[in-house]
Amino acid sequence: MKASTGLSTDGMKNKTFSMVTLGCDKNRVDGERLLGEIARRGFRVTNDPAEAEIVIVNTCAFLNAAREESVEAIFSADRLRRTGKLEKLVVAGCLPEKYAAELKKSLPEADVLLGVKDASALFPALEASYRGEGQVDAVGKGTGERTQRLVSTAPHVKYLKIADGCFNRCTYCLIPKIRGRYVSYPMEELVEEARSLGETQELILVAQDVTRYGEDGGENKLVPLLKALSALGNIRHIRLLYCYPEAITDELIAEIGDEPKILKYLDIPLQHCEDRILRLMGRRSRKEEIVALLQKLRQRIGGIALRTTFITGFPSETEEEHRALLRFLEEARFENCGFFAYSREPETPAYRMEGQVHPSTKKRRLKELYAAQAQISAEKLTQWVGKTLPVLVDGCDKTGYAGRAAFQAPEIDGNVFFASPRRKLECGEIVPVKITAAQTYDLSGTVEE
Repeated sequence: MKASTGLSTDGMKNKTFSMVTLGCDKNRVDGERLLGEIARRGFRVTNDPAEAEIVIVNTCAFLNAAREESVEAIFSADRLRRTGKLEKLVVAGCLPEKYAAELKKSLPEADVLLGVKDASALFPALEASYRGEGQVDAVGKGTGERTQRLVSTAPHVKYLKIADGCFNRCTYCLIPKIRGRYVSYPMEELVEEARSLGETQELILVAQDVTRYGEDGGENKLVPLLKALSALGNIRHIRLLYCYPEAITDELIAEIGDEPKILKYLDIPLQHCEDRILRLMGRRSRKEEIVALLQKLRQRIGGIALRTTFITGFPSETEEEHRALLRFLEEARFENCGFFAYSREPETPAYRMEGQVHPSTKKRRLKELYAAQAQISAEKLTQWVGKTLPVLVDGCDKTGYAGRAAFQAPEIDGNVFFASPRRKLECGEIVPVKITAAQTYDLSGTVEE
């Protein structure tokens, strides 16, 4: 692949780009860096792939189901060669980062392959493709520079990715093999990036493990980072996602409790509650420690909302261990939970473990867990009926407005649906909503003037 010869070649003049992003919000931020590179060079971006000559599919490869979804999205985009304007298809993200060699043989639909840190290689690769050099493998050809982003979320909600990779060694997970060891981004760069995002009602901090920020350099620096971000005048609120339990320190708990800008909400991926399964998973926490942490958080941070994720059907998980997890849900009473059936991933230690659980058993256990948590979530939401909540306006349609309370993270938790009879609201406003009804995961109400 030859070096770029300029901001746009003759073969790329007046081209329109579109992007389809799959997977997690960390991947979303990577995609926004690709969009930023496109915007910096003066090209138009559309949300409709059918209107674009160049389509980027930003893939996920975390689980087999995610890989299948990514491949289907690639095939769907490729069909636009016949029905739309498509000239070049770029496959980016985790799938080519991990499986570039296989994709070169099995995915001729891709004109360009791009890894997770290759935003700077996008245009040289496209130029090479337009010169007729065949499928261009640009995985690992980028500088790794964290280029300027073009935010793809609503203007009032933005993500800040504070680190990449992971140095946890969970036995079911491919992330370290895809993204490498944990690397914290320099604090001064993160603060400047957050400042450059402009007026932001909700800044969401993400990483594979947010609570390990700075430890790759020998010292945990999450609390100093939170203090620096809280001092920014353009940031109204900060939300923390993906906080591993063993790294939630007393210092962090105090900072969350004392700083008004930090939302009283934590996403703590636990994955299971039984010690034997936790050991097999390679998790560091044990049930007694988890219970103590949940109690401490609720005692020290009034009204904190706690969310988590669990894996069901891990190799050798017994029916009693599944029942223990159901009981744990009743005891812990999380505001919300996500559940996943164990996915047997090659190249992970769990893949070789004995006692693989039958798919039908995993499906049944998953259904039981969701049913148990649905009842808990509904009961917890019922307490808000008749009360007034501050709600962040996310959008509206013909039926009314949709927004979120502080205990609801975007896309993974529920919403507040409400009417505003007296005035038109703007996205990003925070308004008082009198709650009139509660569903399983959502609330309904009316704006109080």
